[in-house]
Amino acid sequence: MAAAAAAAAVGGSQSPQAELPAPGLALDKAATAAHLKAALSRPDNRAGAEELQALLERVLSAERPLAAAADGEEAAAAGGGGGPGAAEEEALEWCKCLLAGGGGYDEFCAAVRAYDPAALCGLVWTANFVAYRCRTCGISPCMSLCAECFHQGDHTGHDFNMFRSQAGGACDCGDSNVMRESGFCKRHQIKSSSNIPCVPKDLLMMSEFVLPRFIFCLIQYLREGYNEPAADVPSEKDLNKVLQLLEPQISFLEDLTKMGGAMRSVLTQVLTNQQNYKDLTSGLGENACAKKSHEKYLIALKSSGLTYPEDKLVYGIQEPSAGTSTLAVQGFAGATGTLGQLDSSDEEDQDGSQGLGKRKRVKLSSNTKDQSIMDVLKHKSFLEELLFWTIKYEFPQKMVTFLLNMLPDQEYKVAFTKTFVQHYAFIMKTLKKSHESDTMSNRIVHISVQLFSNEELARQVTEECQLLDIMVTVLLYMMESCLIKSELQDEENSLHVVVNCGEALLKNNTYWPLVSDFINILSHQSVAKRFLEDHGLLVTWMNFVSFFQGMNLNKRELNEHVEFESQTYYAAFAAELEACAQPMWGLLSHCKVRETQEYTRNVVRYCLEALQDWFDAINFVDEPAPNQVTFHLPLHRYYAMFLSKAVKCQELDLDSVLPDQEMLMKLMIHPLQIQASLAEIHSNMWVRNGLQIKGQAMTYVQSHFCNSMIDPDIYLLQVCASRLDPDYFISSVFERFKVVDLLTMASQHQNTVLDAEHERSMLEGALTFLVILLSLRLHLGMSDDEILRAEMVAQLCMNDRTHSSLLDLIPENPNPKSGIIPGSYSFESVLSAVADFKAPVFEPGGSMQQGMYTPKAEVWDQEFDPVMVILRTVYRRDVQSAMDRYTAFLKQSGKFPGNPWPPYKKRTPLHPSYKGLMRLLHCKTLHIVLFTLLYKILMDHQNLSEHVLCMVLYLIELGLENSAEEESDEEASVCGPERCHDSWFPGSNLVSNMRHFINYVRVRVPETAPEVKRDSPASTSSDSLGSLQSSRRPKVLQRENSGTAQVFSLVAERRKKFQEIINRSSSEANQVVRPKTSNKWSAPGSAPQLTTAILEIKESILSLLIKLHHKLSGKQNSYYPPWLDDIEILIQPEIPKYSHGDGITAVERILLKAALQSRMNKRIIEEICRKVTPPVPPKKVTAAEKKTLDKEERRQKARERQQKLLAEFASRQKSFMETAMDVDSPENDIPMEITAAEPQISEAVYDCVICGQSGPSSEDRPTGLVVLLQASSVLGQCRDNIEPKKLPITEEEQIYPWDTCAAVHDVRLSLLQRYFKDSSCLLAVSIGWEGGVYVQTCGHTLHIDCHKSYMESLRNDQVLQGFSVDKGEFTCPLCRQFANSVLPCYPGSNVENNLWQRPSNKNIQDLIKEVEELQGRPGAFPSETNLSKEMESVMKDIKNTTQKKYRDYSKTPGSPDNDFLFMYSVARTNLELELIHRGGNLCSGGASTAGKRSCLNQLFHVLALHMRLYSIDSEYNPWRKLTQLVEEVNSQLGNEEQQPEVPILYHDVTSLLLIQILMMPQPLRKDHFTCIVKVLFTLLYTQALVALSVKCSEEDRSAWKHTGALKKNTCDAEKSHEVLLSFVISELSKGKLYHEEGTQECAMVSPIAWSPESMEKYLQDFCLPFLRITSLLQHHLFGEDLPSCQEEEEFSVLSSCLGLLPTFYQTEHPFISASCLDWPVPAFDIISQWCFEINGFTERHAEQGKALLIQESRWKLPHLLQLPENYNTIFQYYHRKTCSVCTKVPKDPAVCLVCGTFVCLKGLCCKQQSYCECVLHSQNCGAGTGIFLLINASVIIIIRGHRFCLWGSVYLDAHGEEDRDLRRGKPLYICKERYKVLEQQWISHTFDHINKRWGPHYNGL
Repeated sequence: MAAAAAAAAVGGSQSPQAELPAPGLALDKAATAAHLKAALSRPDNRAGAEELQALLERVLSAERPLAAAADGEEAAAAGGGGGPGAAEEEALEWCKCLLAGGGGYDEFCAAVRAYDPAALCGLVWTANFVAYRCRTCGISPCMSLCAECFHQGDHTGHDFNMFRSQAGGACDCGDSNVMRESGFCKRHQIKSSSNIPCVPKDLLMMSEFVLPRFIFCLIQYLREGYNEPAADVPSEKDLNKVLQLLEPQISFLEDLTKMGGAMRSVLTQVLTNQQNYKDLTSGLGENACAKKSHEKYLIALKSSGLTYPEDKLVYGIQEPSAGTSTLAVQGFAGATGTLGQLDSSDEEDQDGSQGLGKRKRVKLSSNTKDQSIMDVLKHKSFLEELLFWTIKYEFPQKMVTFLLNMLPDQEYKVAFTKTFVQHYAFIMKTLKKSHESDTMSNRIVHISVQLFSNEELARQVTEECQLLDIMVTVLLYMMESCLIKSELQDEENSLHVVVNCGEALLKNNTYWPLVSDFINILSHQSVAKRFLEDHGLLVTWMNFVSFFQGMNLNKRELNEHVEFESQTYYAAFAAELEACAQPMWGLLSHCKVRETQEYTRNVVRYCLEALQDWFDAINFVDEPAPNQVTFHLPLHRYYAMFLSKAVKCQELDLDSVLPDQEMLMKLMIHPLQIQASLAEIHSNMWVRNGLQIKGQAMTYVQSHFCNSMIDPDIYLLQVCASRLDPDYFISSVFERFKVVDLLTMASQHQNTVLDAEHERSMLEGALTFLVILLSLRLHLGMSDDEILRAEMVAQLCMNDRTHSSLLDLIPENPNPKSGIIPGSYSFESVLSAVADFKAPVFEPGGSMQQGMYTPKAEVWDQEFDPVMVILRTVYRRDVQSAMDRYTAFLKQSGKFPGNPWPPYKKRTPLHPSYKGLMRLLHCKTLHIVLFTLLYKILMDHQNLSEHVLCMVLYLIELGLENSAEEESDEEASVCGPERCHDSWFPGSNLVSNMRHFINYVRVRVPETAPEVKRDSPASTSSDSLGSLQSSRRPKVLQRENSGTAQVFSLVAERRKKFQEIINRSSSEANQVVRPKTSNKWSAPGSAPQLTTAILEIKESILSLLIKLHHKLSGKQNSYYPPWLDDIEILIQPEIPKYSHGDGITAVERILLKAALQSRMNKRIIEEICRKVTPPVPPKKVTAAEKKTLDKEERRQKARERQQKLLAEFASRQKSFMETAMDVDSPENDIPMEITAAEPQISEAVYDCVICGQSGPSSEDRPTGLVVLLQASSVLGQCRDNIEPKKLPITEEEQIYPWDTCAAVHDVRLSLLQRYFKDSSCLLAVSIGWEGGVYVQTCGHTLHIDCHKSYMESLRNDQVLQGFSVDKGEFTCPLCRQFANSVLPCYPGSNVENNLWQRPSNKNIQDLIKEVEELQGRPGAFPSETNLSKEMESVMKDIKNTTQKKYRDYSKTPGSPDNDFLFMYSVARTNLELELIHRGGNLCSGGASTAGKRSCLNQLFHVLALHMRLYSIDSEYNPWRKLTQLVEEVNSQLGNEEQQPEVPILYHDVTSLLLIQILMMPQPLRKDHFTCIVKVLFTLLYTQALVALSVKCSEEDRSAWKHTGALKKNTCDAEKSHEVLLSFVISELSKGKLYHEEGTQECAMVSPIAWSPESMEKYLQDFCLPFLRITSLLQHHLFGEDLPSCQEEEEFSVLSSCLGLLPTFYQTEHPFISASCLDWPVPAFDIISQWCFEINGFTERHAEQGKALLIQESRWKLPHLLQLPENYNTIFQYYHRKTCSVCTKVPKDPAVCLVCGTFVCLKGLCCKQQSYCECVLHSQNCGAGTGIFLLINASVIIIIRGHRFCLWGSVYLDAHGEEDRDLRRGKPLYICKERYKVLEQQWISHTFDHINKRWGPHYNGL
């Protein structure tokens, strides 16, 4: 069907307007539109309306190829060319015309915009857009602003950041519900509707008629295009096709919304009008096409209710009409469905086998109040159906943007929000099925965050649409699809179901959009209140939470390692945090005051019910199943956190919300199990489960999780401990940690549940846990500020931290919407109180530091809290790090020299509700444990450590600090044996128990134990016998008949207590013990026989402490009670002396506290000290033990030896590093052998760093220097002004490279080549300003054959570090510096060198002749020795280092002149660069910047060897022109036809110098060198005079000409610049050089009056660059040091150093540069000869003649571009800048910091022959080195050849930190020091050495 006819042909018969011409020309459209508009504006507009309807019916008919195109390709083909597209465009054109009512569409848009009451910005953006968030101005935490509104508002000093939108968003400027009005921008501050006129009726009249049809047409298309996907084939492709075809229509709607408020309100009317919708969708009877699309719509609607298609599988009922009402949920078949057979696509893959969840389901469904959510959706307006299709098509971006663009219209906002809620369940179903769930999630949140962040709106929808019910129900349904049976506790009979973390739903976080909406609405007080008041909802929610209780269960692998480590734990932790903890924090934030007590009671009540259900479901009685642990107990944590809130903020009585004792006992089991498992994991008992179990243990305590995980767990345990019997609790702890068996007095024991190697760390774990439990106060009375301070101190003590990592590590309230903002006021004030800021510094290695915070001294002194550190460390090494830092602080401040123990810190007072916690410290069980451990440590039993002792003492000290006050001294008369028959200690108070002596203890020991051999003591009437022992057999409990000794067992005690509570009968408890779990632990008989032994102890805790003091100090009687000398101590106990120290200090502190607490203790301590303490009895050592001891000793010795070796090695390495690697300190370099030449050694000796042999370099076994060759364009970047160029930040500023050194030299060479002979031109200049080869060395040498084998071995080594061996790259075997070639050392003796340097007394004429002769000798290449081969190969390397374009400047490619030019230019490049490294002058003098690291000497040999192969024809040799007068002048002018040679005055003198020297045979004699320099200086001086003469005005010239002429005949006329200048002027006046000035060039002449001083200065400055290069060269060739000097005397010092100054020269009168001249031939003759050449040229080309004159050197040091202060300036300009090639905004824009070019990183648009733009640019701009600033990441990337590295950022925030990728989005400021370092590395070519992380870029950057 032809496109043009389409519009008319379709349905033409029905149209009354048939006379319209078929093509529908624009004119006629306009006319028709105007006609209709007129018809409609009449009062009786029925006819007009019908006419319009008919027209629209025809134009917008849905019967068009679109439907076909979506169905299949062939139809589209039939549509011919632009089939569907053309017709669509036609329809759009009609609509635009009709809307405008005959006028122009653009004018119409403008007219409508005039009526926009722009009160809101409402700009909608999609993912990756850069927006701003200001916390100071935001009311809702989701508030965001577009860049324009942000920059137009005033946010100075606010807490704002820039961010890249993840999901998209909208600008809130102007919306006072979301942000404070003070933050509005200038455009949106004006209150709306004040001055906006009313909209004229007729303006939008047509829109009201046309738009409903248009939208209906769009809906028709959407219905048409949708096909229910087949069972398993994803249908995205088809959907996307439909969407592409609809693109123009949706864009059209989007444009309408942008016309402003007036048009939006029309659209709102159209979209929400129910009548319109009814009329259009129902009146379709006769139209077949419309019918078909309506059917499709009904099919699509089918699956929209929240029914359970899965139920068919679960219950096996395959009924024909699975109903959709709630009844279906109950699993009965009776319900009548509305829809017939359910759609197959919805049968989710359920394991039909599990009949789980029946009970749960019924329970949950019975309390969903809102029936409608279960049923199929019914649509009443366009808006509803549009949203429906938006969801069906998985939220296409365009549709989303359209729907959001409408939001500024208030009426629409409400209607849309209600529609969204109505479709919520359907959204969830679509999301679950989606293949692109990530994208879809983002789009959903993009919408919902705009709706639910508004409290007023959220409240309204909650009241009117049951938002909360819908959300909770939808979440429940969502999770129900992935439940599995829980295996916790009782695998067989468990009825509990948990989510399966392996399912995609959890693994991919698919649930987060819904959860995040829920969290969002709970942040509104009014909504949260409704939730907390609604009991039904709470029950449902606890049901939901219980799905996560016990998920991801870990079972300990006991035999072999797991094959597959599952990583599901990420999903589990994320799910608990997001789905359980965050809503919990949201609710908690509304329970802050007394009035909210009721809410807490509700939550606690339903939480306990859910917990009780859970215990029943998993069949839990009293013992947890062994070897399994789950880290997920959200119900416990809900309970704990609400308890904590209740006590802290609501003044609730704790006991009123606590359950009975039995429930408390159950509650404590699982959290305690987690703590024990943590210890097991850290003891490597779970290694066979793989690394992931460690990952879980770390995540559990990690900063983002800890306050929703470990903190509530520990708090819950503290609550349980404070209410349960302390003996029961303590014994439970030791039993859980499996160390009961260890707690025996016997030196050997049997542990049935733990391997010996784990005992120690488990014991440490148990004691540490007790210490944490008893000393942590996070929920027990600390205020929020105190908590923040403690957290911060703990983090800072582990390590210095940056501001951002500190923010990240401090656990904040995880609910982001709670309004507690990180970085808030209190954070900053606490930070400044506890820490000092260390500004970012540089280390010489080049690694860059960030700004760090470090704890203040008084924090270390008083606040360092090891307990908090242990609680918060993810890695165990951090605890060590904190202790090391603490030790360092004590040493530094002189408080304690040795190895300190963790300090004891005073705690905040306990909240009264938790006083019971301290009873743990005063129970006999704990005292027995402490006593036993002290005794074991004293007796050196195995498996005890300093850490154990430390914790034991800590617990004792805690007990003394928190002792009950009631103990009176009289009552505590020493108790006789009759007081206590059956137990160890008389009472439960630690203070009195400390002095209680225990005489004998009966222990059960293995028969092999040493104790058995001893006889039992005569007196068996011992006062208390007991043993901590636990072979877990019931017989343990049988009482000994004698009554003299009783076996005390922790387990038994605990069982007994437990039984008492459960059976409520104490009588039977003594006999009956349930042997339930005993067999699990050990098969009877597996342990060796146990036998009873009685030990004599005769110690009390006090006496043990005193003996420990002796043992620790290693001296007898070391403890002397301090109060005997100084009674004051008892009165004023806080003594700083005791606050830091080691074990000795701790013991002293404890004894002092014990003495303070009771006089009795004081007396007993004194008594014990009086008795001379007998030495600790030596242990009887068995042979086996002896063996282990010897082994220990041997090990110790070996260790010491190793230490010594290591130390020695380290010091050697250090001294090597100092000599070899000091990148930044050239002053103290020791020059290596290369330069240090002592006369007595006949030859230079080199060390080979590979084979280690020393020797000279010889022809057949040459030695070489390790060098790095790199092409460099740094020299070419010099400009002539000191200020560096600025980086362009507006369109106007552009950088043009014409004023760079490289550009100027290029122009000069091409100009010479235009007029002169090519071969001569190539000798008159140097190249290498761009792409010159720079050679640098680390100074190490190696044999070239050794190097070859080294390269072979690197080639075979598969593990390649970031360099490519094939390109010849390697690292120096000694210092690991990057290198890529070896430069052979020329064999030669140093003595010879000295002879060469002796000054000879030949006169200059003889020397000139010698030089000429030596140059004339052809330099035959030496015979084929190894050395010459190497020389050749290194020359090849040098050539290949740079690109061809930087080598070939000749007009005839490949001519030898090219090579010649290239070779001497390499020497020039290296000398010039060294000069730049020295700062551009030689004032500093001294050895070379890199004394030992210079390779110029060797490089010269290689170059000279090759240059001598090309001998210059003797008549072309410039040397003759310099030193001889040419007679036959005229013969030159005769041969006009060939181009002349370059006049000698146009030659570059430095180039001549290098040519002359390299043409000489090496090694060169010093007097020849001086001779060459003297001759060249005369030329240079003449050039200076010529340049000066051109610079000054005509009058000046004639005056000088005159004055000079007068002095011409004086004696030293040849050494007077005045005379010479006048001569030059008179000679050049013969030509046309000075002509033409009278006219245009006057302006250029400087009006300075030239004084003799200024002339002298000019001449000196002109000559200085040459003198500097020459001096450097002399220094390298002859090893002479450079003298240092002041800047003003640099010229005279250098000239005398070069031998230009006669030695007898007097320095009294002012120095005159001309006195250095030493003319080889009469000055005036040679000058006139030189001038003659120029005159000959200027005859023809006066202009160029002047341009080619050598000017004074004006180059300043090279710089990178100057960057603006604030990064935002760069970012705002470049991140929106379009690419010059494709005019799109590049994904990764970058800018070159050398020249300011804008490039696309990795951009395919700019790729040329497989090279991406950055790589290409690095080759063109820097000859392979590129420095780019990545705009979107703020970091700098370096490209060097085929490698690249991330350098870091030169922009830091206010806290001295980088912000890579702009993640934090804080304002960034330039760090000048860093930028200087970057520039330094660029200039010194050290990127390769300093930056370590290089990788290949494969030309893809």
